Order: sequence, then structure tokens, then C-alpha cells
Amino acid sequence: MEKKQIRYPYSDLTLDKERVLLVGGAGFIGHNLALELRRKGAEVLILDNLQINNIVNVVMNTTLDSVRRRVYTDFLLERFELLRSVGAEMTNVDGRQMAEFANVFSEYEPTKVVHLAAISSAVTANTMPGLAWDLEINSLRNIVELARMKDSQVNQIMVMSSSTVYGDFEGESVDEHVRPRPKGVYANGKYIVERMVREAERLYGLNYTIIRPSALYGERCISGRVSQKFVENALMGKPLILEGGGNSRLDFTYIQDLVEGMVRALSIKEAMSRTFNITFGNARNISELVKIIKDYIPNVLVEERAPNTEKPKRGTLMINHAREHLAFEPSYPLEVGYSQYVKWYVTQWEKAKND
Repeated sequence: MEKKQIRYPYSDLTLDKERVLLVGGAGFIGHNLALELRRKGAEVLILDNLQINNIVNVVMNTTLDSVRRRVYTDFLLERFELLRSVGAEMTNVDGRQMAEFANVFSEYEPTKVVHLAAISSAVTANTMPGLAWDLEINSLRNIVELARMKDSQVNQIMVMSSSTVYGDFEGESVDEHVRPRPKGVYANGKYIVERMVREAERLYGLNYTIIRPSALYGERCISGRVSQKFVENALMGKPLILEGGGNSRLDFTYIQDLVEGMVRALSIKEAMSRTFNITFGNARNISELVKIIKDYIPNVLVEERAPNTEKPKRGTLMINHAREHLAFEPSYPLEVGYSQYVKWYVTQWEKAKND
């Protein structure tokens, strides 16, 4: 007998009785998630040391040209303005510092905690292993310690993992039953975090949810992902670097699809103690980004290089698990989501040039 799929209309989901704490939540994923959580009625508090998403660091960055410096500053300011406009709160506290974190935790009394603190770039993480692991592991250590206290009201810890935990894909796709084989600082840090919350459930009864996204893109991102770098290079007249001829495949995921999947996982009981691939569920060649960019930016330069051996071979992340338990269905194929993003970025770039 075929198992009946669970259905949860997104418009019917609500979090109006939840107080959600986003640790490291001022970044690209975090601020977009905060906006969506507020639309769903949740109280939201962002706890972030602003070490990464810091306007001062952007303004004082001498490696950035004037246009990118202005664009990045505008993106960060817009993040904070949007958060303020929807009533999300923020505190400038480091999740690794237990004393300050504990004070915030005690006062806010969160019912759900989302762990987002991390260096977002795998390449950067490999050059800064101490900071990368410190941010991810020690922040989560403190979350678990506080959540397991007798007076804690936390009913769910969500951790942001990554598709990179799978390591090199042996085939064209993976699902959550494939055993992770992480490579590098970034992926191993993510996998350690996964192991930590699973043990926290076994030892202390803390409910967890693990989210594995892939190749994110979207408005107000300054993390240096390939989707962002390609647009910027095209706008600056620099070549778009296609490693291995652009035949590498990534499961590109628009930020709004990811945050919907995360909100579903925070709203639906079936998400407890499960791991979900939250992606579009269809890998595409990196060269396809170039085709879309050419629709908005003429005379794009392309340069082919040998494959980067540090980057794992990837492909499609199957999302059947999320479909079954969360009724998750992505809405933004690359032709829609990336086209929308490139068009938006061109507008922001021209505005910065003319100001």
C-alpha cells in the first residue's frame, strides 16, 4: 500500500507561539530566515558578534574597489533596515562567550534555537581552521549546554549543515541515507556539528533538525559564492572562471526556497530528529550561470581552467525526504531564481556607480 504523503499548505503554517533565537543570524541565510519567521508570527532574536557581517570591515577593506565597497555596504544596511522594519531584534553577542550568551538566553527564554554561526566559504575555512571550528563547534557547545538546563524551554535545535558533508559524490545524486565522507575544514566542521546534536538528543532528549543546503544564491549575499562572483566579474569586465570547462554540477538553490524549507522544518513535528536536504533537487552545470548572465550583461568574458582538486565532486541532492515529511516543493528553478537575482544585482550595481 502506497504511503500517503503528508500535506502542509505553507500559508497555513504558523510560529506565533515560538521565540526563535538565531545564533550567528546576521548573515545571508540568517537575515532572510528572520524575515520569514516574522511573517509567520514568531518572535525573533538574532545573536551575532558581527565579526563577519560587519559594515566597518567592508568600509575599511582596501582590497575592494569603490563600487563593490558601496554595494556591500548597501546590502548590509538593507539587511538591518529590513530586520528593524519587521520587528526582529538583534544583540551584538558572541555565541562562543558563555557568560554573555547565558545572560541573553536566560532573559529571552527561546523555544527554538537555530545554529548558523560559521565561515560561509569552504575555501576560506581551509585557510582559517581555528576560527572556522571555533565558530561552529564552540557556539553549538554553548547552545546545547544552555538548552539542556532544567529551566530551558527549548523544544528544537536546528543546525545549518552543508551538502559538502557528503564529500565526493559517487554517482549523480545523494540522499540522506548516503554516509557522509567530508573533506576539508568546512565540511568536517559541519559534520561534527551534526554528530553533536544527535548525541545531544540521545543523552539529553533535545530535539534536533539538520539542514543540508547546496550552492545558495540570492539578494544581499556578500559571502563570495560562485553565483555572486560570476555576476560581479561580469559587471567589472573580468573573466568568469570555468574550472574544468564549467562541466562541474551544483544543485543551485535560491534563498527563498531554503528559508521556506527551514520554516517548514521549524513548524512541523515530523521534522524532529531528522536530517533534510533542502535544495532545488536538480544539479546544473556551472556554465549555465554564464548563459543567464549574458541575458543581462553583454560581452561576458569566459576563461577555462583546470578543476580545483580541493572542491568535492557534487551533483543533485535528492529532496524526497523533505517532500515526504515537510511537503517541501521548491519554487525557483535556475532560470527563474538566478535570472531574478542577476537582474536585481545589475540594478544595485548601477545605483552604486551613480551615487
